Amino acid sequence: MSKQRLGMRRLRRGLPATGDMTLVEHLQELRRRVIVALIALAAGTLVGFIWYQHGLSLRIGGSTLTIPTLGDILRGPYCAIPPENRADFSADGSCKLLATGPFEMFMLRLKVGALAGAVFSSPVWLGQLWGFITPGLKKNEKLYTRVFVSLAVVLFTIGAVLAYYLISIGLSFLLSIGDETQTAALSGLRYYNFLLALLVIFGVSFELPLLVVMLNIAGVLSYEVVKDKRRYIIVGLFVFAAVATPTQDPFSMVVLAVALIILVEGAFQFCRLNDKRRTVSRPEWLDVSDEAASPLGDGPGGIGRPEPVVPSSRPTPQPLEQPQRPQTHIPQSFDDVL
Repeated sequence: MSKQRLGMRRLRRGLPATGDMTLVEHLQELRRRVIVALIALAAGTLVGFIWYQHGLSLRIGGSTLTIPTLGDILRGPYCAIPPENRADFSADGSCKLLATGPFEMFMLRLKVGALAGAVFSSPVWLGQLWGFITPGLKKNEKLYTRVFVSLAVVLFTIGAVLAYYLISIGLSFLLSIGDETQTAALSGLRYYNFLLALLVIFGVSFELPLLVVMLNIAGVLSYEVVKDKRRYIIVGLFVFAAVATPTQDPFSMVVLAVALIILVEGAFQFCRLNDKRRTVSRPEWLDVSDEAASPLGDGPGGIGRPEPVVPSSRPTPQPLEQPQRPQTHIPQSFDDVL
C-alpha cells in the first residue's frame, strides 16, 4: 500500500495522515486483511464444492467449451489405469472409487473443494499478504519479493502438473504387482490423499532452485562453495526423490530427480553469473578490514609502487642577494662630532 493511500485511509478513520502506524493500528490492519482473505477463501471453497460434481459449459462463438467436473479431473489418473488392474463397483462399467464410510464422500468433497478454493482465492489472499508487508519494505525489496513470489507460484504449478501426469504411470506400476492373485480396490479417501500428497511434494520440491537463488542473493551461498560438490548434490537429489515420492516406482523417482537436477543446475549458473557481476561491481578494497593496510600495487585500492627518488636535472636556484645597507658612522665621543 502506498503512503498516499495509507494516508487517505487514516484520514477516513479520523487518524493523522502519517506513514507510521502504531501497534494497535497494525493489528487492526492485520485483522481486516485476514477477514477479507477468509471471505475469499470461503467463496472459493463454495465454488470448488459445486464444481466437484457439476461441470461447466461455456459457449464461445459458435462452439461450446465443456469443462469436466473437478472430481473427474482428479479421478483421471486412476481411470487411465487398464480396467483389469482395478476393481469395478458400478453396474454400467464406469470408473468409480470406493467409499467405506457414511461421511467419507461428503468430507472428501469438502476437502477437495477447500483446496480448490485456496487456489481460486490465491490472488486475493496473496494480495492481502502483499499489501500488509509492502509498507515495511524498500523499493528494491518490493521488487525482489514480487519476483520471488511469482517464480514460486510458477515453479509450484509446474511441479504439480508434472506430478499429475506421472500418477497414472506410478499407479499402473503399483497396481500391476501381484494382479494375478488380487485386484486393487482404492477408496476415494486413500486415493485423493495419495494424489494430493504427490502434487504437494512435486510442487514444493520445485521450490529448491528458488531457495538456492535467494541464498546467493543474500550472500549466504556462493558458487565457489557448490561448484565442486555436484556429484554429492546429484546423489542427494536421487535419494530425496526416492524418499519423497509416495509411489516408490522407479519412473517417478527418476523423473523427479532429473527435473530437480536440471533446475538446480540452472540455479547454480545464476549463482555463477551473479557472483561474477558482484565481483566486477565491487572493488577489492571494500572487502579489506578497517584495521588492515591497503595493498600496494597499481590495481584497484592500491596506492602505487614505491619509486626511487631521481635527482632533478634543473639547475639549483641561487639565493637572492640581499641589498647592502649603507654603513653609518656612530660617533663615539664629542670630538668625533666636531
